[in-house]
Amino acid sequence: MGFGQIFRIERMRVDPALTQALRSRWDTEASAFAFPWEHMIPSLEDVSRITGLRVYGRAVSGYTYPCYHDLAERFLDLPVERRSSLVPRVALQESLGLYEAGKNAGESEDEYLARLARVSRRDLASEPGPQVDLDLRRFLVLFLGRLLFATRGDAVHCRFLPLLEDLGEVGGYAWGAAFLAHQFDGLSASERQMSTSGFYPFLQVWAYLHLPALGRGDLTRPGFVPIARRWDSRRDTRHLVDQLERLQEAINSCPYLDVVWQPYLGEGDEGQPWLAQARPYFGRSVWLHALNLVLPLNLFLTQRSLGLRQSVVEFPVRDRFRRPGRSFRGLHDTINWRERACEQIENWERKGKGVRSDATTDDAYLQAYALKYGGKVYKSARHQVVVTGEIALLRALLQSAVQDQEAAQRQTTELPNELERVRGTGAGGASSSRSAGGSPSLMEARLTGAVLRAKEAQRHLEERERDLELAHEHAMELQGERDRLRVEAQATRSERDQLRIRAEAAKAQIAEMTRELATLRVQRPPGDQEEVTRLRAELLAQQTLSRSLQQIVTDIGRSRSRSRSGASVSRATGPPSDSIWRVPPAGGGTRRRSVTVRARVAPMMVEGWRDAATSG
Repeated sequence: MGFGQIFRIERMRVDPALTQALRSRWDTEASAFAFPWEHMIPSLEDVSRITGLRVYGRAVSGYTYPCYHDLAERFLDLPVERRSSLVPRVALQESLGLYEAGKNAGESEDEYLARLARVSRRDLASEPGPQVDLDLRRFLVLFLGRLLFATRGDAVHCRFLPLLEDLGEVGGYAWGAAFLAHQFDGLSASERQMSTSGFYPFLQVWAYLHLPALGRGDLTRPGFVPIARRWDSRRDTRHLVDQLERLQEAINSCPYLDVVWQPYLGEGDEGQPWLAQARPYFGRSVWLHALNLVLPLNLFLTQRSLGLRQSVVEFPVRDRFRRPGRSFRGLHDTINWRERACEQIENWERKGKGVRSDATTDDAYLQAYALKYGGKVYKSARHQVVVTGEIALLRALLQSAVQDQEAAQRQTTELPNELERVRGTGAGGASSSRSAGGSPSLMEARLTGAVLRAKEAQRHLEERERDLELAHEHAMELQGERDRLRVEAQATRSERDQLRIRAEAAKAQIAEMTRELATLRVQRPPGDQEEVTRLRAELLAQQTLSRSLQQIVTDIGRSRSRSRSGASVSRATGPPSDSIWRVPPAGGGTRRRSVTVRARVAPMMVEGWRDAATSG
């Protein structure tokens, strides 16, 4: 891929809202986007078709150094500060004659590129020799460090400079695979960043192709290759926060049938000779390499993008290759990554592992996916939609049923038309049918059977969809009932705390009266029996009241404990698959137990006060 093509793609308008919306969906553990419908992953085929970069050949691996000062002076002949690995961008552009070659007003991109080429030819050496190698290395450092593997800041890093020593080997590296590893690493950075490092048009065009319902791109130049040249970013004048919120809501409510899993089915290979050698790397899970970046491409998580049914897989835990740190300036030792990541290098040379699936439906995967991610995939810019794992599971199953039903509906519509076409051929098509290995009557019988089977499948799917809708409504009702019970439990706890305070106050009063009675026993005259009897009666009444209050608190606590244990037992013993389809009887056991406790507590309170009054 030439410099002109990359430059034309790079002129695309940046869309920070789309980039941030995609970043918020990135699952660092799986190195994939976690959307409400399923995982999606940018693949090597996406890189090859969108950018035209080479995704085959040698892994981009080698040595990294704590300082690139000596290498920069030897290979670039540019001033670099001691203990620094960064080359000033201005000095690098001036050495190539590109610093002041800006685009003029009213100048088209083709005119600008032609003028840029003239300036470059005038300033760069044209005869083979050391000066040509020097200019080429300068250009490659600018191209790799500033455009393809860009990092935050204005300076250009020299980390790929060791690979440019032998210019004859530069074209043999899989720069596209290294670019994808760099994209994964940028997406895993902090969500507070509003953009990703690297070549930003790639992610934007990837979203245009796979998620056209978002409406963020305009196809202005059909037929151009690489595909990124066909698209322009749609201008949006709204505030960035408003754009982000609308994109989040659009992803949450995106029709699942509008997701394009295989956007290249009708795409040819004309004008893209690099695709022939890249095809053996398509559709395979493999480790990606970019020096100290060694990251997995877990393509088995998106088997639907390969035209397969998504089988149940074990979701990966974060399995990143251990490396010293994110920043090259933090690497204080010279490291040979071909030795340190030898197993991953061998994996790349074997072209990874092919993805296979024997699943007949996506339901099992969607169940596992919904239970793992729950409501985390339903995000919003201003608020989080709280959805339990069970409700997320029902949503996933319902959407799967809708997809299957619509597919069956299309088949049911197409098969009768095909049947009528076969019937219409009549005797005129009999000879050609026999020569093809069958008769019209046999084809008609097969088509009739296919129509009946499609109708029967559609009927079953409609019934399944209705059941899932009822189960989803029931799950929502259960969630509302749970919220109501939580409010009642809070009120009960408040009442219990008040009764406990009253019981503690009664205990304190009893202790005070006991001390007063003991004092009277010691100090009273021999004939003061009446006062002692009155105090004893009051003491008995307070003790009776204290016991009543303590019994109330105990009964409330036991009622709450039985309510929680009963609910947990019912959830634990109920069948996990059938329980979501049954509607429990109206009312709840917790409410009846609460009423029973109150019925027991009220007579005890009345009896306690009656005893106190009688004793008084």
